[in-house]
Amino acid sequence: MQETAEQYIHRILGYVEGQDAIKVQRTTPAKLKKAIQGLSPKQLKWRPEPAKWSISEIIAHLADAEIVASWRMRSVIGENGITIQPFDQDAWASAFEYQERDAKRSLELFRVLRENNLAMLGEISKDTWKNYGMHLERGKETIAHLARMFAGHDTNHVLQIEGIVRQLKSAKGKSKKKR
Repeated sequence: MQETAEQYIHRILGYVEGQDAIKVQRTTPAKLKKAIQGLSPKQLKWRPEPAKWSISEIIAHLADAEIVASWRMRSVIGENGITIQPFDQDAWASAFEYQERDAKRSLELFRVLRENNLAMLGEISKDTWKNYGMHLERGKETIAHLARMFAGHDTNHVLQIEGIVRQLKSAKGKSKKKR
């Protein structure tokens, strides 16, 4: 069953409750790099279930989501009250062939985009953090809220990747025991 917009917001913000959203975002590229270190291209493209994304797909999604973050925040900063358009992540995954993307290249793209977005956030005034857009599915989202949402989004996907890595290591350990 598909979660509602309110359930999604609650879940995503729950990952970063009590944490500094900027610090979470700043540490995400290094966490991802550490998580995938030593994995083969085959492991990076392995899906834990047919309908679930691989590590490569998740990191490609994060890179594209960072483009979305950049556009949304800049739009809201430039025009307070602007409409924020949602996007269909599964349509993007298919259209942009996330499964074929190189995880390390996607991670580098994500890192560069994230650095750029964090630099921009570091330069805006305190009052600008209150600027908002009206997301067509989730309602009013200030810059501060968007920063928390993207930090929670990061955490959600880092946890997914760490879970896949554990599955890969567990499977590897089981195959060694069978020998």
